[in-house]
Amino acid sequence: MKTMSLFEREGRLSNTRLPSFLVLLALMFLQIGVYGQAELLSSGPMPCYSEKREVLIWLQTRSTSKVYLIYNNSNNPSETFETSSINTEASNGFTAQFCIKRLEPGNTYFYDVFVDGKKVEKPYKFTFKTQKLWEWREDATDFSFITGSCAYINDEPYDRPGKPYGGQYEIFNSITAKKGDFMLWLGDNVYFREAEWSTRDGMIYRYTHSRSNKEMQEMLSSMHHYAIWDDHDYGNNDSDRGWRNKQDALDVFKMFWGNPGYGIDGKPGLTTSFNYSDVEFFLLDNRYNRTPNDRKNGDRTILGKDQREWLIDVLASSKATFKIVCMGGQFLNSAKVLENYANYEEERQWILDQLELEKINGVIFLSGDRHSTELDIMPREKSYPLHEFTISTFTAGPSNYALKENNVYRQDGTLVTERNFARISVFGKKKERILKCTVYNVAGEEKWSYSIKESDLKYPGN
Repeated sequence: MKTMSLFEREGRLSNTRLPSFLVLLALMFLQIGVYGQAELLSSGPMPCYSEKREVLIWLQTRSTSKVYLIYNNSNNPSETFETSSINTEASNGFTAQFCIKRLEPGNTYFYDVFVDGKKVEKPYKFTFKTQKLWEWREDATDFSFITGSCAYINDEPYDRPGKPYGGQYEIFNSITAKKGDFMLWLGDNVYFREAEWSTRDGMIYRYTHSRSNKEMQEMLSSMHHYAIWDDHDYGNNDSDRGWRNKQDALDVFKMFWGNPGYGIDGKPGLTTSFNYSDVEFFLLDNRYNRTPNDRKNGDRTILGKDQREWLIDVLASSKATFKIVCMGGQFLNSAKVLENYANYEEERQWILDQLELEKINGVIFLSGDRHSTELDIMPREKSYPLHEFTISTFTAGPSNYALKENNVYRQDGTLVTERNFARISVFGKKKERILKCTVYNVAGEEKWSYSIKESDLKYPGN
């Protein structure tokens, strides 16, 4: 029997000859039924990493439940598949992660969520996509992704007194409307409060509260998601390697996100990478190994030796057209203020030197943190200029602090001090690829746009 959508049901009812008050009453009960089923979920479902034959789907229930998915390939809707069941438990924040394997590349799949045997209904479809198998067959696939940082969801009992810090949650509706293939969260994706950052359960509560924001739900389901963290979803403000609850923070991060990997050679942290079409993304951990900002002696580091060596290794071996290095805080900004990498001058210079020595093409930096957006471009004497897109803030309070900085690399007309997000598109023929970043305000109106050609990011003769 075909399951009709809410809108199909409404249309069927409106074409009957029932008295209008009975139609309205029937519609009311239908919607109560639909949204009552949706309430079985606290948040999600949310597609996470996407590979050519495998994806991860995340969701969270409101209490201990038995959950499973039924899915089908849009090219063959009559053949359905069912996942194994997962029992959500309080110890894992009632979350579940379904790793779905042996899929077909370059396909769209539809799926349904069942909680304790009841199908979850929402007024939009649940879909996930596998990446296309393009290598050795055709030009790289065009794609786009959404990015940004700093999502603060107000929670009055635990917020600081005064004017609410979060707002304009309708930005998530605007993000959904831009239809990215995936979303890349650049840190401070939730904000731990003083009452909760010292305990694992407190961290789970904060993620649960933020992730269940109603404006966010369709956005979570509409595209795949990847994430890194910064200080506020790691610990307290400006927290570092000395943070006593960093293992809890890492465990809870893994609980609520679904990246393709975590850490280097068995060492803990967020660090990993993933490919999408001909672009490779390098997700850095700027907290787990970070020297305290105020420590004056010893090895001052943000990444730590293992991570920075790994970064140069994987950049040097990558065959990607664009190599996007993602980190919570700014890398290129020349102003030695707040937590910019310029405060860790020796390590920053080492990375710049290695990029030069290894003649690594296609590098672009992508960061969040600052509660304002800008484009920084660092000219280099013997090579192509380095670019960094800093995209912030989603819903946390915007800042105009950057106006006070002497950042010599900021490009005129790119500073945005209102809530915003970016859509980055990669397109074009082989050897003529273009990366275009467009920044939008809360309403989805364009603030500025900037394009980089593949040929702009190459060493002479390389």
